[in-house]
Parts: sequence; structure tokens; C-alpha cells
Amino acid sequence: MGKNMNRVRILVADKFLKSGCYHMLVREMYEYSLLYEDSTLAHSLYHLLAEKKISLDDDLSKIDMKQANHEKIAELVQKNVLGIRKIGIYSLKMDKKNFVFIYAGSEEEAIEFYRKSFHKYPLNCHEYLLDFELTRGNDVISFREMRREFERFPAVAGYFVKGESTRLA
Repeated sequence: MGKNMNRVRILVADKFLKSGCYHMLVREMYEYSLLYEDSTLAHSLYHLLAEKKISLDDDLSKIDMKQANHEKIAELVQKNVLGIRKIGIYSLKMDKKNFVFIYAGSEEEAIEFYRKSFHKYPLNCHEYLLDFELTRGNDVISFREMRREFERFPAVAGYFVKGESTRLA
């Protein structure tokens, strides 16, 4: 992500914060940014916390993003000091009815992992929302929750047969 894109995201976050229509603590937003792997937001808050310009218990609407050193934030994002690695979930079509779900850092990584695992290319590949819920056994679980069970990526999350319920095999 380029520096200009980071600045745009920071400006959007700043406008969001200034709208005053949402009351939240910095702690909650920081946790949100880490949970949803929003690297720019997480590193922006990290920077403001490290510079002691905000505290975790501050109201988020009180943050003035003009206090932030945007060059420093871009550097933090580039170095990824928080270790945020976005892992998505991808559905890869194996044949007419069978699909495999793969956790990977990108669509390209998911396809390459599929190719190495199954010795062929998938018919297609689509990213799914991590908050998509599915049935596993007698429970309902989201891909985001299930991802916590994996230590290494890319990884196969499970298989799906078209025509059956949203259940991973």
C-alpha cells in the first residue's frame, strides 16, 4: 500500500472520528483494528499511543489525527511493527460440485497453494467474507473464528459439496 493510500485512509478515519456520531473508546477501536487486521488504523493508534498523544481510555471522538506524524505511521505500516498479516478465506472450485476453502494472504497465494496441493489449477477462486458463518458438526462458526485454530498459512479450512448445506467436510 502506497503512502498516498495511507494518507487517504487516515483522512477518512479522521473525518469518521470528527463526525461525532459514534462514541467508542480508543481501546475498543484499537482492538477492532487488530481483530479486523486494519493495518493503517492499528498503526495510527499505536503511533498516537506511543507518542502519548492519546490513552486507551480516551473517547475516540476526541482524537485529533492532525497530531499524528503521517510519515511515521506510513513507516510503521511498511515495517509492520504490529505483525499484522491479513489472512483471507478463498473458495476454490475443484470440479462441478466440489469446492475447497483455503486460508491465504491473497488470491494468488491461495491458487498457488491449491496448485501445489492438488497438482492442478482450480476452475475459479473467490474470496469469501471471514464473518461468513457455516455449520460444523452441531455448531455454527465463522471463518474468522475458525482461523484461530490454524497456526500456519496457507491452509485448507475444509471442503464443500454443492447442493448440500453450508457445512464443511
